[in-house]
Formats: sequence, structure tokens, C-alpha cells
Amino acid sequence: MVKFPAIFVARRNLSRNRFRSILAGLGILIAVVAIAALGIFGNVLSLGAADALGDIGNEVVVTPNADEGYEEISQRQVQSIERVTDDVTVAPIKTQRGLVTRGTASTASQLFGIEDPAAIYEAAEGRLPDRHTQGAILGSSVAEQLEAGEGNVVTIEETTYRVIAVLEPVESFGPLSADDAVLLPESAVGGSGYEQVVLRGGEAGATSGAAEAVRGELNAREERIDVFELSEITDEIDEFFSLLQSFLLGIGSISLVIAGVSILNVMLMSTVERREEIGVMRAVGVKKGEVLRMMLIEAGLLGLVGAVGGVVVSILLAAGLYLGTTVGLDILLDPTNLFYLALAFTFGIAVSLLSGLYPAWKAASERPVDALRD
Repeated sequence: MVKFPAIFVARRNLSRNRFRSILAGLGILIAVVAIAALGIFGNVLSLGAADALGDIGNEVVVTPNADEGYEEISQRQVQSIERVTDDVTVAPIKTQRGLVTRGTASTASQLFGIEDPAAIYEAAEGRLPDRHTQGAILGSSVAEQLEAGEGNVVTIEETTYRVIAVLEPVESFGPLSADDAVLLPESAVGGSGYEQVVLRGGEAGATSGAAEAVRGELNAREERIDVFELSEITDEIDEFFSLLQSFLLGIGSISLVIAGVSILNVMLMSTVERREEIGVMRAVGVKKGEVLRMMLIEAGLLGLVGAVGGVVVSILLAAGLYLGTTVGLDILLDPTNLFYLALAFTFGIAVSLLSGLYPAWKAASERPVDALRD
């Protein structure tokens, strides 16, 4: 403190009226907590939604255009889709509803007729064939309901199938989610055409290009198919959460403005109470800039203490969110959450300095003669 007399004097001045200084620092603490906690809360919601959606943004669903009277996608159209798409997996799927039974247990499930399940799914039990010609592959939920596994026998619409594999549970939702479905050979599902063709790519850009190519190929003369890019859903969800986050940060900023007014009041009161003291300092040769710096340091110390306290409380609240909810630790520890802590900390100090700027300028601009005369 001896090496930094301005800091020593600023701390001494704040300790003169500790209760008032504590209230001002507490206002900054609450404001920092409001910004950091609300920002992290909104970001956790956004990250959680993105995690739940999984990779559906990299999928495109092609369906027949029912408005124009088309009820299925033909094998020839599937071949056209495969011809015009690169670097994406093309999965034509036949679908129908059916009752799946094992012993006394039964469940109504979606039946997928698919030729190459290994290109899309992963097995928790058994092995997925490259060409599905026999046997049934159970989704995780169906297998759990029927208490069935590899090697068991199930009955589907009076036809008996041996279970050759059970799929890994899917943590996200989308047109390819098969937790509540049973995968059968294409020939086991009625109809000569397909109800949907799903395109899956490694990146959203790849499927967007494939979607445009499919539209150009199959809808050149008439609208025979509908092409829906699931990235449109993720874009709208991202936009919603961005708006929500801005709204939450706006609410937190109101608290910061109130805290700034509190510091402004503290510094103005301090300037009035120490008017004679500041006049003496100016009379004995203390420069205007030194007085200005001393007053700003006082405001900065209030902001620093409040901001540090606010960050600590925000971290504790985030820990409570993890312990009291189902939020994953990986989401809570995402580096983007640190941005809101840093943002709130920076704003807390910045608002404190701005609030102390006018009182500091007022104190430094006081004429020594006028201050001593009063």
C-alpha cells in the first residue's frame, strides 16, 4: 500500500463509511450475479437443446408430394436421388404400423423396411447386416418393453422373426430415430415404393447442397416430392434462444444500472463530505489529476469487490444448477459459459468507474479557495 498511496487513501476513504460502501458493493454483486447467472442459464438452455437435437441439422427428408397426388417415392426416383447426391448417405425407408408381440407382452411400433441398416444405425447387441434380408432389429425402447434381446423370437402381424440385433438408444430425435421402431427387410413391409428417403451428411452444408440437387432433379417439371431440410428447425431454435438470451441479459443489465446509480450516490456523498479535505490537498500541491485518480480508484475498488463477489456467487449458483437438475457437467463447463462470467465481471467494474467519473471530476475541479472557504 505504501508503494501505491492512491490505493491506500481510496481504501481508507471507503472504510470511513463502511455500511454505505458495503451497500454499494452489494448492489454491484447482485447486478453481476443477475447478468452472469441469467446469461449462463440461457446458454445452458441453448446448449441443452442443441444436444437434444443431435445431428438432425445434417439430415434432409424427402417425401412424396401428397398435395399433387403422389403417395410414394419409386425405386427409379431413389436411383435418381443417389445419382445427383455426393458425400451423403441415402436411406430409402418403407414404413407402416404393426403390433409386435413376445409371449404375453406386446407393443404397437413403427415398422421400418430398410435394406442397409448398418449405414445409419449402430447395434448395442448383435451385428447389423450390410444387406438386411431376414430377421428383425429392435429399437432400444421396443426391446426394453418386450424384454427381448439377440436370439429371441418376436411375432409381427402373425409373422415370426428372430431378433438379430438391438439398436443403440438414440439421445436425439429425428426421422431416423428408431428407439420405438422395428427394422425389417424391405420385402416384409408392404408397398412397392418408399414413404420417405432420408439424406444424411457429415456436415449441414453437404446436405443443403444435396437438397438443392434433389429438387432440381425430381421437381424439374412438376412438384413430385417435398424436400424438408431439418437445419431449418435448428436455425429457428437457435434464433429463439438467441432472443431469449438477449432478453435475460437485458433484465440483468437493469440491475447493473441500479447498482451504478448507487455508486454514483456514494461517490457524490463522499465528495460533499470531504470537500474541505480535498481543498486542503489541492492547496498543498496535490494535482487535479491525482485527485481524479484517487476518486476513480475508490469507485473501481467498490466495483472490483462487488464483481469478484458476484462471480463467486454465480459459480456457486451454477454448481447448484448441476446438483439440483439433470443438466450435464459437460454443458455446464462449456467454455461459452465463461464468456458470461467475464462479461458480467467486466461490466461490473466498467459501470462502477463510469458512475464514479462525474463525482471524481467534480472533486478534482473544485477550486481550493472555494472548498476551504466553506
